[in-house]
Amino acid sequence: MGIDLADHERKAHEAIQSFWSSREKARQKQSESGKADQGERAGVTAGKNMDGFISLVIDIVRANGLTNANIHQQRRVLTLPGYFRPTKLWDLLVINEGHLIAALEFKSQVGPSFGNNFNNRSEEAIGTAHDLWMAYREGAFGEQTRPFVGWLMLLEDAPASRSPVRDSSPHFQILKEFQDTSYAERYNILCRKLIQEQLYTTASTLVSPRSSSADGIYSELSQMTSLRTFVTQFAGHIAAEAARNL
Repeated sequence: MGIDLADHERKAHEAIQSFWSSREKARQKQSESGKADQGERAGVTAGKNMDGFISLVIDIVRANGLTNANIHQQRRVLTLPGYFRPTKLWDLLVINEGHLIAALEFKSQVGPSFGNNFNNRSEEAIGTAHDLWMAYREGAFGEQTRPFVGWLMLLEDAPASRSPVRDSSPHFQILKEFQDTSYAERYNILCRKLIQEQLYTTASTLVSPRSSSADGIYSELSQMTSLRTFVTQFAGHIAAEAARNL
């Protein structure tokens, strides 16, 4: 029996349409109320803009055999124990019969402050995964197989995210792969290295322009970090867990 990708391409387009539409509606609502946040915060503070991707992941869980798994989305039940810190709040958890099946993070970034936000997102992604695997090593989740750990970034496709960036490193030269790269390319490099270093089972970067509220258009930067690779590996992991529980 093959894995089911739950019509992921159509649902991804719908998720991106919803992402941009919800941001714009939140911005307009706060502007009309006279209490608008500064800059891009109006779209960020309004709610869960990545819910469409969460819905896709839930569909994949149900379509691949873990019909009775507990899928946690509410903040009060999204905490996992850590190693360097007591707990970490995730965006989505899949738990089946007391075992952690999957922990996922869904992030987004829009302009104009791509530089500072990229560094913050990178540090967060690396630290979060390292903390989880150390806790796993110490038996924080009990005796179980390795969970699926996923990280997905939706980045605004804009001149500032696509243009090469020059960095200043007065003492030592930065690694060659980062030289004169855009923030979009740097997210792709980050995802590739997160996978290669086994910090995440898979990681993906999607790039979408602000105008995509109408058609949900997006692009990818490599096959390794594509959405199809992300959902295929996730669906395979879920199917394997379902087969283990037969």
